[in-house]
Parts: sequence; structure tokens; C-alpha cells
Amino acid sequence: MSTTRIHRDSETVPQKREQLMEPIDIIEADLNRDDHQRRVLALIDAYAADPMGNGQPLPAAVKKRLIPGLQKHPTTLVLLAVVNAEAVGIAVCFIGFSTFAARPLINIHDLAVLPGMRGRGVGRQLLAAVESVAREMGCCKVTLEVLENNHRALEVYAAAGFARATYTEAAGGALFFAKKL
Repeated sequence: MSTTRIHRDSETVPQKREQLMEPIDIIEADLNRDDHQRRVLALIDAYAADPMGNGQPLPAAVKKRLIPGLQKHPTTLVLLAVVNAEAVGIAVCFIGFSTFAARPLINIHDLAVLPGMRGRGVGRQLLAAVESVAREMGCCKVTLEVLENNHRALEVYAAAGFARATYTEAAGGALFFAKKL
């Protein structure tokens, strides 16, 4: 199967006045390809180790289950940000369904950029690519969750048009809860 290019940033993104970054390619990961599997594992492991992730690398048992689990999940969509043939960012998404709109939606479960590549537009390009896929699929919205102290991500998401979900003013904004099992 060939790699599907979702989006390519046609402009270089300034990092420093005298340094420009190479174009960012956003591709859909083919989870049947060994090289894509390795990239997904490496990026999710780096994200897990980040203080805004889980603060520690993925346990070996999780690493072993991750790719097979993503392959089995029927609505998995994984996009990779690639610069100079190196994977530098990832968006792990799942397609859901809005009962209020009777249309699909895409939830960005994980969005991560390697620390050395942050501030260069990689996250912005991943978000744009997810939005592009969502529009092509006729989705009603793109959702995500973010830790309240992840100020850098909050700025990126706000700049991309994301805001706290509200459905009616009287009901207030949506909150995300979890119960560990």
C-alpha cells in the first residue's frame, strides 16, 4: 500500500531569523508497514515520557499491545508529520459519531510533537490535516482533550479555532471525566 499524503506545508516556517525549516509532510500512517509502526511507537513513547503526557515512557507491555490494538480498532486514523524523512509529530485520532448532528466526528486522542521540533508549525499542520480529513468525511466537528496546565498546547488549539465545548449557555461548558479500570 502506498503512503497517502494528507497535507504538505508549501511554505517554510521561520524558526529563527536566519534559519528556515524544511517543508512538513503530513501522511496517513499505514499501520501494516514496519517503518510506520516504529515511527508511531517512537512518537507515542516520547509523548508518554513528556511532562504533559504521562511523565514516563510507555511500559514494555503497552508498547507490545499498541500497534495491534490500533490495527484492531475500526475507527483508527493516525497522521504523521514528517520533516526530511523523519517523523517529528503525530495525531492519533478515532472517528466517532455525534447523535445531536447525526454525522461523524473525529476525536484527536493524542497530538504530539517532538520537543526539538516544537514552535515550528508542526502541530498547526497536524491540526489542519485532521480538519481537512474531517471535512472530506462530512464530519460535524473535531474534538480533543488537553490538560489544563498545558499552556503551549492551549495556545496552539485556540489559534486553530478550538474552544471549550458548549451546547447551551445554561448548561455551561463540557468537562472531561475518566474512571480508571
